[in-house]
Amino acid sequence: MKPGIAILLAVLSFYISPAQYYLRGEIKDEKNNPLSNAKMQLHSTRYMYYSGSTGSFGIMSTRPSDSVSVYVDGFQPQCVLLDATHYMQIVMKPLYASSILHKNGLLSFTTNMKLEDRQNKPITNETYSTLLENEFTPARKFPETAFAIHTDKASYSNIRRFINMNTEVPVDAVRTEELLNYFNFDYEPPPADSVFGFKSYLTNCPWNPENHLLFLHTCARKLEPERTPPSNLVFLIDISGSMDMPNRLPLLKSAFKLLVDNLRETDTISIVVYGSTVGVWLQPTCGNEKKKIRESIEELYPGGSTPGTSGIRSAYRLAKSQFIPGGNNRVILATDGDFNVGQTSENELEEMIVQHRQWGIYLTCLGVGMGNYKDSKLEILAKKGNGNFAYLDNEKEAEKVLMTELSQTLYTVADDAFMNIRFNPLLVKEYRLIGYDNKYKNIVDTLSKMEGGEVGPGHSVMALFELQTTPAIQEVFSSDALARVSINYKLPGDSVAHITSFSCSANTMDYVELPVGYQFAGAVALFASLLKKSKYAYHASFNDAIILASSASNKSDLLQQEFIMLVTKAKKIYARSRKNRKS
Repeated sequence: MKPGIAILLAVLSFYISPAQYYLRGEIKDEKNNPLSNAKMQLHSTRYMYYSGSTGSFGIMSTRPSDSVSVYVDGFQPQCVLLDATHYMQIVMKPLYASSILHKNGLLSFTTNMKLEDRQNKPITNETYSTLLENEFTPARKFPETAFAIHTDKASYSNIRRFINMNTEVPVDAVRTEELLNYFNFDYEPPPADSVFGFKSYLTNCPWNPENHLLFLHTCARKLEPERTPPSNLVFLIDISGSMDMPNRLPLLKSAFKLLVDNLRETDTISIVVYGSTVGVWLQPTCGNEKKKIRESIEELYPGGSTPGTSGIRSAYRLAKSQFIPGGNNRVILATDGDFNVGQTSENELEEMIVQHRQWGIYLTCLGVGMGNYKDSKLEILAKKGNGNFAYLDNEKEAEKVLMTELSQTLYTVADDAFMNIRFNPLLVKEYRLIGYDNKYKNIVDTLSKMEGGEVGPGHSVMALFELQTTPAIQEVFSSDALARVSINYKLPGDSVAHITSFSCSANTMDYVELPVGYQFAGAVALFASLLKKSKYAYHASFNDAIILASSASNKSDLLQQEFIMLVTKAKKIYARSRKNRKS
């Protein structure tokens, strides 16, 4: 070839644009949900591209085929060969953590008791965390036990949803302490120099006459309105496609608009959403700008996938930027709990929540929906976030949680609170804590420890023990102590441990002579045992629970009257189920 022609060809090849190819496709998860904002690195150029809101992508390339690495939070990275002649369907597989990053939290703990001292119970694979019911424990061998003072109430309203749907309640959905927490039994303000007040009663057990019931009742101090700290609240709202039902996003919108009515000028409100988009929906806004906040809530619409972890991370980042020293800094997560996109791992999510809790930012969880409702996940997140957990099955419940009991829901008077009980083995042969049942996985994990709970102002906590007493109980004097009780807690934002101690009298009172609030609490505990199909309530019936509740109820208390209606409905549901099983 002549030198001139060679030079000409070189110049032409330099100026002629290379051929252009279009590499197209979409990225989804295994449930066929589109994955937006997925990172895609083209190997030939090392350029980074991102998928759109529907998971689709289009990349201009000089090559008819090229390889790409795909990254999505919570999913295994993939290397994929793209071909311009094919529309690529990329399916991402979830990433599961293989290591445990935290110690599990027990709800109750008996000193020195090993797993082999418990009876094993068959574990079923249910939507809810599998619980092991507390058993009778010998007081001589294990005189000391404790339980975390948690004030969650979600189990009650969730049970109500099942019963109103005319169906049986999943056994592990029944958490007795949350049914008891739902009612503020006989609240009495504590002494002026104490956060907690305390009372105890010993009586005969109505469903097992051979045993006794011990009622332990503690009331937390209420906040004076003028001393209520300013709030930095971040509403973290799930607006994914799964929330597009009347009992999900529309219910949450109504709930949050109710909360807005109680905001003050000293409060700061922000809204973060996750779904078709992840990010700040409402920048930090003063609490007296109620119209602006309500309009922002009303404009929420559902769609897209559920990148829950990304949303939580954004909410905490915003809460931290607006942090109020000495204030009430809290993220309020509202969702059906179905985080199926963007989650790196549950353990890493929990670790992030624990870290922010240590910085003074708490987490409250509001659950909604049915079918894909993840009760176990929200319960764990609330506990890790030192917050509380409620389930909203209707607008009345939203009003109760976010208006009537707003201070209990959003504020704190005690952290890491738990009650320690040491029984007198001369008077108590065996004892059984009713409720506060531990998750099976926490019991078998030797690293598990008991974590105290967060207590809101004005909260009334009722706990019951069923006791097998010794003959010496008949010979006691008024000064004899059945048990020594201590309430252990820390003040919010303080690391100093406080202990308030009490003594439980061994004097026995007839059940019908108890204050009616305690009698009603006994009916609630029995109802929970029946729903759990507890072996300890084998000889009792729903009729017994109805009789106990009816004789002790306040006719003007709508919650108590509703409870009696629920027990009556449950009686029919479970009677029908027994009949169907026999036929």
